[in-house]
Amino acid sequence: MVIQSTKPDKKSSNALGAFGKWLTHVGRGWQAFFQMIIEGDWATKLSVLIMGFGSLARRQIVKGLLFLGSEIAFIIFYARFGWQYVKDLGTLGVVEQSRVLDPATGIRMVVPGDNSMLILLYSVLTLATLLPLIMIWKANIRASYLAQKRAEQKIPQPSFVADARTLLDKRYHMTLMSFPLISLALFTALPILFMILIAFTNFDKMHQPPGHLFGWVGIQNITDIFAGNPFYQQTFFGVLLWTFIWAIFATATNYIFGMILALLINKEGINYKKMWRTFFVITIAVPQFVSLMLVSKLFAETGIVNQILLNLNLVKSPVPFFENPNLARVMAIVINMWVGVPYTMLMTTGILMNIPAELYESANVDGASPVRTFFSITLPYMLFVTGPYLITTFVGNINNFNVIYLLTAGGPLAQNYYRAGKTDLLVTWLYKLTVDEQNYSLASTIGILIFVIVSIVSLLAYNLTGSVKKEDQFS
Repeated sequence: MVIQSTKPDKKSSNALGAFGKWLTHVGRGWQAFFQMIIEGDWATKLSVLIMGFGSLARRQIVKGLLFLGSEIAFIIFYARFGWQYVKDLGTLGVVEQSRVLDPATGIRMVVPGDNSMLILLYSVLTLATLLPLIMIWKANIRASYLAQKRAEQKIPQPSFVADARTLLDKRYHMTLMSFPLISLALFTALPILFMILIAFTNFDKMHQPPGHLFGWVGIQNITDIFAGNPFYQQTFFGVLLWTFIWAIFATATNYIFGMILALLINKEGINYKKMWRTFFVITIAVPQFVSLMLVSKLFAETGIVNQILLNLNLVKSPVPFFENPNLARVMAIVINMWVGVPYTMLMTTGILMNIPAELYESANVDGASPVRTFFSITLPYMLFVTGPYLITTFVGNINNFNVIYLLTAGGPLAQNYYRAGKTDLLVTWLYKLTVDEQNYSLASTIGILIFVIVSIVSLLAYNLTGSVKKEDQFS
């Protein structure tokens, strides 16, 4: 056997258990923190309001000034910048930009108004600063409490230089992780949060700041997709169905044919193995967008392929490769194999070379046919090793913008769809809603739904793979 089970399978409930333990750990951390405040002396308790006071009271001047400076900086930032946007977060502005006639010059002058985009953006940024402030506030109280305990035990207080040196020793992990975490928050977490909030507004081409304001509409965009707007509903579920069909076939065909190609090239008796691999690797060397755009022109109604078919009298009229919905979908799947199979071939080639030869020798001794050997040894081995790869490929195909947009541009257009074509994926529909239609609120809602769908599919598929259920049991 290729897979030997010596331990019970891991259950998906382990993830929930880990999350529960994390919540318990967080709760205990806050409990211990409040216990510090309760047990703290007057200097520690005063540090709750005046950050750094406990450190200053025990002559940790530099540390205390840093804590106090952080609090002052936040107050100044919030009073002079953040508050003017946060106070309008509930309405996203009420005064629109207008034009008034200047009686002196007779020229209409622009009178600035509120800007919903800036209000939402800077409000998110301002409120996000509360998180580092809370962390610094907790560190301030903890430092004051530890200094209090040292004073009670007659232990000398460490200098600022000694504390700073720990960032290169005991707390070196914090030093290394600080920059990546800050970058993640600024360039990933905050933009995602901003996009999520846009989904609960009516931000579209009719509500473009600064000329026009947009406001909150609650979950109207979500209800429009699922129940409120039949046009949106039909488009979403139609595009969603094709997205899953595309992802399944695009993943399966590339994986199966890539594996078969690798098996054929690696088969004993095949000469010039390196040459055959080189031929297929050349397709990878050509940029994907070049290949896709070239193929889209070759199979166009006036392209070379149709001209050849017409000249040979094989067809009476041009074949609608990309004009017929069903044929366009088949073409997208087939052409995706051209750009995707070589990648799978290279990956599976390395894995096939690592399958123990004695397994095949035992199968030959037992009289197993090549088909039985493939399904009993090769395929289980490949699926076990490449399970996570298949999941990432499937998710990547759900969001495979390049192949669809460069090949068919989502066409042909569908009369019963809202700004979408028969080969559009959710991600290409989102792109059209953003760039062509400027319906940013609906596009943000689609983006959230894509995230939810991909997350659920990825987690369920990952926990069902042998790579997870039978981890460390492969031999």
